[in-house]
Amino acid sequence: MQSIRNRLTFYYAAAATVSAATLFMTGYILLDSQLVSGLDDLNAAEFKQLKIRLGSDYRTLTPRIIDQRIRDSADAASALFYINVDEPRSGMVFYSRNLHNQSIPDVKGLHNYTVAMADVGEVRAGEFLLPPFDVTIATPMAPVRNSMHSYIEVCVALMLTMLCVSVMIGLWLSRVILRPLLFIRETANRISSDNLSERIPLPGHNDELTDLARLLNQMFARLENSFNQIKRFAAEASHELKTPLSLIRLHSERVLEDETLPPRIVDAVLVQLDEVARLNQIIDEMLFLSRAEANAIPLALEAAEPEQMLRNFEQDAIVLAEHNRSVFRLQCHGAGRVTFEERWLRQVWLNLLTNALCASPAGALITMHARFAEGRWLVTIEDEGPGLEDDKLSRIFDRFTQFGASARSGQGSGLGLAISRSIIVLHGGSITAHNRTDRSGLRVTVSLPAL
Repeated sequence: MQSIRNRLTFYYAAAATVSAATLFMTGYILLDSQLVSGLDDLNAAEFKQLKIRLGSDYRTLTPRIIDQRIRDSADAASALFYINVDEPRSGMVFYSRNLHNQSIPDVKGLHNYTVAMADVGEVRAGEFLLPPFDVTIATPMAPVRNSMHSYIEVCVALMLTMLCVSVMIGLWLSRVILRPLLFIRETANRISSDNLSERIPLPGHNDELTDLARLLNQMFARLENSFNQIKRFAAEASHELKTPLSLIRLHSERVLEDETLPPRIVDAVLVQLDEVARLNQIIDEMLFLSRAEANAIPLALEAAEPEQMLRNFEQDAIVLAEHNRSVFRLQCHGAGRVTFEERWLRQVWLNLLTNALCASPAGALITMHARFAEGRWLVTIEDEGPGLEDDKLSRIFDRFTQFGASARSGQGSGLGLAISRSIIVLHGGSITAHNRTDRSGLRVTVSLPAL
């Protein structure tokens, strides 16, 4: 897809080049006309000199005397002029030697014309009347053609220079003109459901781009207001649901105290208690997300080497993997310090491990890699499941999103990865998911700043 910047540059360079070409073509036509007109004037001046050399008694002169009077001057100017004098009744009276005994062709109806002659070349001829003689004087067109050829070469060089310069100027101008759009794009890319408070900076001048930025800011303000209302509703609804769910649980447990209940009723009440517990978990997770997005979760951050935390987690991870008939392996590389709160990161590792075990078949190897690189602490968990399509990868950290076995079983709330992302963001890090390149499976990478 072509960018607006490239199109603007192309349009500017094309317009500048076409304008220059038009000017050069106009200059070519005018210059050629002026040079040819100059040759006509030169022929007319030579005719005046020839008339003076013939004298006022030219009518009574014989052809031999006419030849004598103009021969010397014609020979002296043979490099510049071709001359012949014709008397309609008696024929040609005089030839300049450079014509090689041929006459200058006559073009009917024209007194000044351009004609090509054998052994002479292209000439500009002028026909003059000196009754009873017709005088034709011609001068070479070669200097004009050479000048116009040089003009074309200069114009081509200037047009190429104009094209290169206009491309550079077009790139600069398009960059200046589109700079507000770049700000708009960068700001719009940064704005998400977690960052709706940022606004596009308005340019100092008032134009169409300023109006566009203002309209986008108004749209972001409406979106932020809508999201805030939804967050408040989720938090308030979650809080209000806690009490009735607690009452349902208490009454169900009281019902179970009756030993005379038939087994069918007992099973129904137990299912009810399981679902109430599941609803309580979802509500707690929603409350956590709401508090995390509002930065209302206090963190007791401590700077420490994270390997020991991972080793402690490794013991539980091995047992959890064996329970799911899988294998867990931890690999730590490098040393460094990271600021974190262990209980929150432990929850992230458990969420990621649970998802990896759920997605992988029995006997799969779940690998956890930890290393320091370029001022970051990178922790990667890889499974051996089927992986995900690109459109699903882009939504894997959204709320209530489940894929694969989790979605089919109906277990879980679809909030685990959303909570993991919130915890990592609170620690100043990032979390991403990609399909493995060495085999099928998913690779989730957590990146935290190292000290």
